[in-house]
Amino acid sequence: MTVKKETKTAPKSTAKKATTKKVAVKKPAVVINAENVGFKAGDVYNALAAEAKALSVSEIAKVAKITEEEAYLGIGWLFKEGKVKDENSKIVLA
Repeated sequence: MTVKKETKTAPKSTAKKATTKKVAVKKPAVVINAENVGFKAGDVYNALAAEAKALSVSEIAKVAKITEEEAYLGIGWLFKEGKVKDENSKIVLA
């Protein structure tokens, strides 16, 4: 007569480990169209008017609460219209 041996195994866990993946956060692209660039020009103009002095691009971006790229877009628009000028490598209202 043969006797079967019962072997006990540990119960399998049904809970899976939570894995986290590091994903690079993409910066939202600057939308380049006439409307958006016009709004950025307005932001730049208002920042320069509020400060009433010459500002660097980074200072304009900080005051206007926009990125430096958006500040460049707005400054370009204002240069084209003759609303701003260069003063010792800073931007000032014309």
